[in-house]
Amino acid sequence: MSSTLLGITTIGYLLCMTLYFGYLFFRNEKFGRVITALVMLVAAIHTAGLGLRWWESYDMGHGRIPLTNLYEALIALGWTTVLLHLYIELRYKTRALGVLLLPIISISMAYASLSPRVANTIEPLIPALQSNWLTYHVITCFLGYSAFAVSFCTALVYLFKAGRRPGASDGLFPAEERLDEIMYRMVAIGFLMLSLGIITGAVWANYAWGSYWSWDPKETWSLITWFVYAAVLHARITRGWRGKRMALLSIIGFACVLFTFLGVNYLLSGLHSYAG
Repeated sequence: MSSTLLGITTIGYLLCMTLYFGYLFFRNEKFGRVITALVMLVAAIHTAGLGLRWWESYDMGHGRIPLTNLYEALIALGWTTVLLHLYIELRYKTRALGVLLLPIISISMAYASLSPRVANTIEPLIPALQSNWLTYHVITCFLGYSAFAVSFCTALVYLFKAGRRPGASDGLFPAEERLDEIMYRMVAIGFLMLSLGIITGAVWANYAWGSYWSWDPKETWSLITWFVYAAVLHARITRGWRGKRMALLSIIGFACVLFTFLGVNYLLSGLHSYAG
């Protein structure tokens, strides 16, 4: 049943993605409100699908949060990202970011839905992973990744807007000052969540394997990503970097996030490799 709901979710996000592109041309506020309402509906189905998969694991006697393989990780990451997207859209009254964020969410969900059936099954956790620290660690990391994704998309919009002459597209995008504010706030939130994710991961590692840090590839790249975003915040706070510089740093940081989340799983082996 959860697979059915998550399949509907994938189709729903693909539809929303198409409608966001349509909004670029029509610029109709009523049409925009319909899109926002549809995204909220699909997000609710997404939430129900994740919740049901969690319940199904208990029904099967495994009793684990659905965050332990690539299929579940992509679905959960899409969920946290769409929640942040809705927050930004409602808080800042702009739908411009949806044109970039919904494709990311849709691709994540579609890729998960195309996973081999064996990868979608609910399997019991090994004893080392049977801890509440798993929930704390993964959720905080995913919230951080999602915040970085929003910052990345905002950076792209900022560079696009900054590189164009004033014209008909001005009403579609927020002011550059507002985009800069969104970038900074998302980086700050993401940095906080990633910091908590690294800390909870270290505590969990000590509980599971008797060591707080083992220089596993995922741990190493998470630390690299943390240093990159620490440098972004340092440049902002002490040097006053804004605008294009902030946008470029956000893009570089998100490249590190992508390698940490996906590249490590496919290219490097370690305790966190779950691509298979």
